Amino acid sequence: MEEILNKANYCLNCPVKPCSNKGCPLGNNIPGFIKAIKEEDYKKAYEILSETTVLEAVCGRICPHTKQCQGSCVRGIKSTPVSIGDMEAFIGDLSIKENYKIAEINKQNQNKKIAIVGGGPAGITAAAFLLRNGYRVTLYEKYNYLGGLLVHGIPEFRLSKEVVKQTIQKVIDLGLEVKYNQELGKNITLEELENKYDAIFLAFGANITTKMGVEGEELKGVYGGNQLLEHNAHPDYQNKKVAVIGGGNVAIDCARTIKRLGAQEVKVIYRRAEEQMPAEVKEIQEAKEEKIEFLFQNNIVKILGKDKVEQVELIKTELVQKEGETRKVPVNIPQSNYIIDIDYIIMALGSMPEQFTNNLELDLDKYGYIIVDEKNRTSKAKIFAGGDIAGCKGTVAWAARSGRDAANSIDEYLKNI
Repeated sequence: MEEILNKANYCLNCPVKPCSNKGCPLGNNIPGFIKAIKEEDYKKAYEILSETTVLEAVCGRICPHTKQCQGSCVRGIKSTPVSIGDMEAFIGDLSIKENYKIAEINKQNQNKKIAIVGGGPAGITAAAFLLRNGYRVTLYEKYNYLGGLLVHGIPEFRLSKEVVKQTIQKVIDLGLEVKYNQELGKNITLEELENKYDAIFLAFGANITTKMGVEGEELKGVYGGNQLLEHNAHPDYQNKKVAVIGGGNVAIDCARTIKRLGAQEVKVIYRRAEEQMPAEVKEIQEAKEEKIEFLFQNNIVKILGKDKVEQVELIKTELVQKEGETRKVPVNIPQSNYIIDIDYIIMALGSMPEQFTNNLELDLDKYGYIIVDEKNRTSKAKIFAGGDIAGCKGTVAWAARSGRDAANSIDEYLKNI
């Protein structure tokens, strides 16, 4: 407790709250819950956090704090920022240990039924806030577990499966009905849900790995990062050389997992500079300590091999400020090509929606994401969408924010029909 109290006492409790208002996607009352920690009123700290989130134990561990809340901390201007993530994780863990309950808001909406499709961060958060408002909520999940990418997309060494399970159990305890092994487009249809429920929230994610479109990408030995993590379908990396393409947390998670599975060499290839990497700084540093090599400002030209991956041709890049761009963009440097030997290539360049979204008769953008307005409404009445499938920004906190916003919009919609 002493360590947490020291971290709390380091906070200035700024009245303008840049950590909350500017840094936190969920708008958590960060000075408020830290003040409660200072007073050693840990239940109050949990209650303050649970006004805006139900994923305290999760976000406290995996959010890119240096780019979000801690990146906006006033302390960080001249010194080290407040350890907000550590304190949030502490309160989340304590809430599980002490069995703190998520507060209910009212019980006046029991006659309204809502279906949620997808049990990831957006779906779980939406379910919690709808249940707290008294709605009857049924969640349809294609796997036999809840959590989505929190379970299969983030390695155990970064986020304990038990923490995820216990965090979600608090939401289930609010009265959530869960139907497992139910996949939209296979076991159930959107039309069936429309006929049965007063409102629907689609939050089933976007799980198809984005391709680069380079020569040789179809060779044996090229894998999608999302698929490897989701299905744990790793090949034998023992004494092999592996290249991971990308700069986000999925790329780092893949690289660190592969290193643990016995790879001789793991290289992370990223076309921009290190300071532009979207991955959390802490994760990058830990990857370096694990002897993972980073090739910054390198781009793939083509993948070489007869029947399988044998080599990859790279080209060095320089960062150029172009008109209309908010940041410098990577431009290939002519005649800087070189070739390295490699056994496997993991593409971790982001993800795209699955093809079945085309059959939902909803308006989609050119990439296949469901188009929503500022209230998470789709082109169909009573159908809302959020999280990755609606093009949400790619962190857990942003997905959770999307779910919370959608829950508020559904509440508003149902009260006005």
